Amino acid sequence: MSLRVMLIRHGETPANVRHVLDSRPPGPSLTGMGRRQAAALAERLADEPVAAVYASVATRARETAEPLAKTHGLPLVVVDGVHELQVGDLEGRSDDAAMTLFGQVFTRWAEGDLAAAMPGGESGEEIRARYFPALREIQDRHPDGLVLLVSHGGVIRLVADWLCDNIGAQLANARPLPNTGHVLMEWRGSGSRVGWQAGWHCLEWTGVDL
Repeated sequence: MSLRVMLIRHGETPANVRHVLDSRPPGPSLTGMGRRQAAALAERLADEPVAAVYASVATRARETAEPLAKTHGLPLVVVDGVHELQVGDLEGRSDDAAMTLFGQVFTRWAEGDLAAAMPGGESGEEIRARYFPALREIQDRHPDGLVLLVSHGGVIRLVADWLCDNIGAQLANARPLPNTGHVLMEWRGSGSRVGWQAGWHCLEWTGVDL
């Protein structure tokens, strides 16, 4: 069986409730609703043959992943590099101007303009430079089976757009992931690192028929 990686968005946080841009780790804990979402996610995936459970360094990601790891009797592995895209000067803002600027930069990234950057934050190139090596390391550890990686909604959408042969900028822009929503990717490439970015296929995207 080939490797499948399920990229899962964390459960609800206070910033999600207030619609505030909150990217800087470690960040807040889950709300009561977020904890219930995490528990429901673990129950929903209880019968899946999970090989490993990973989470970003953010508190909300770790708290979402803990019930998954416990359900499957696996250690939770916290991995650097898969945290949310860093919004820089937009951190903590919820005003229309900030949200518009965020959307404009995100769209440029999804369309391939990796030099674009959030004001005082990351460029697309910087996001790739940290996320892709982390994913490659997971792939090296688990050449087959199902791996769960709890990460963050914005960066998951970008990574799926950049890597999967059947996902494009239009979908990545139009379909945000709900809390504990997921993207399931399957490795269909060769064992070499040549063309690594062209070796992934999206099997599932929460709320979207593929």
